[in-house]
Parts: sequence; structure tokens; C-alpha cells
Amino acid sequence: MSLQDLTEMIIELEIDDVAGAVQQQIDAGVNPQDILKALTSGMDEVGRRYETDEYFLAELVLAGDTMKAAFEVLKPHLKSGEASDKAPIVAATVKGDNHDIGKNILVSMLVSAGFEVVDLGMDCPTEKIVEAVRETGAKVVALSALLTMTMKEISNVDKALQEAGLRDGVKIIVGGAPLSLELAKELGADDYSPDAIDGVKRIKALLE
Repeated sequence: MSLQDLTEMIIELEIDDVAGAVQQQIDAGVNPQDILKALTSGMDEVGRRYETDEYFLAELVLAGDTMKAAFEVLKPHLKSGEASDKAPIVAATVKGDNHDIGKNILVSMLVSAGFEVVDLGMDCPTEKIVEAVRETGAKVVALSALLTMTMKEISNVDKALQEAGLRDGVKIIVGGAPLSLELAKELGADDYSPDAIDGVKRIKALLE
């Protein structure tokens, strides 16, 4: 079992075997950072295949879950601050919306890119998002809204962050089927992303 095998396991979506394989590498004394790099390479390749239509949403979801399983085992071995020296990103599906596939993929991708993510789950009240930004000093809030009727929650988050005096220090990026960049801006967001792969790129750009 080599680091290259770990990369392949992510690409081949071997969710049942990946946690054991990561543990094997740790037991063998392999540097946790090298393990993280190998897993990340796998996610990068999955992203590339998704962009070229070799993989589809189902594979992307499964790759995200495979990465999550691997990361659960690896996380305790990454010294705090080693996984990320950046302020965390707050991610949530807005209030009233119970869809989280897109958000979950984005969270997995961000984690594999070395970000710390505070995932607030779905149907998330605005106050909880504001509180998370205040507590963590997050510079980016990633919101998912999959229903036309829940899109207005984006502007509620924008307003609530303004009222809390936090809006100037944080960027809001949104994603979801009914949205577009134009609509996102109308709702008070800074940016919009059509999918998780693009989302990671845009979040990196927002942080620069």
C-alpha cells in the first residue's frame, strides 16, 4: 500500500476501504501531511473528470463521502493549525431548505484543499450563521439555496450580518439551481458558483 494507492482509492471511489488504508499509512509512520496531499490529488483528479464529463454528480457525491471517511481518520493526526492556517469558512444551506448534496460536496472539496470549514448543516437559521461568523472570524460564508422560495434567505443573512456589524469583514458566496450571478448580487451576495469545483476556485479568489 503506497500513497499513490490512496490517491487511486479516492479516484476509484473506494469508500469502504479508504479509512483502513489511511490508518495503515499512519501506523506505518507516514507523515500525515503527505497522506493529505495524496488524498487531495485524488480529489483534484475527480474534479478534473467532473469538468470533462467523465464523472457526473453521483461520482462527485461519492468522492466527497470517500474523502470525508479518509479525513475522519486523518484529522486527529494533523496538528491543529497544520490543516489550515486560514480563518475557517462557514457553510450552510439556508433556512427552510433541506437539500445538502451540493453543500456537502463543497465542504469535502474545501477540506481537501486545506481549509477549515464550519458546516452548519441544512435548514440553518440566520442567527446561527451570524453567530458562527462572530465566533470564528470567518472571512467567507458559503450558502446553498436549492428552492426558489428559500432564495430570499440569502438577503436575510446579508442584512443580519450588516446589523451585527460583521458584513464588511466577510464575503458571501452562494450556489443552487435557481440562482445566477445576477440574482446572487441582487440578493446581497458577493459571488455565485454553479458547482462545488468552481466554488473552491471562487472562494480562493475571494480570500486573496
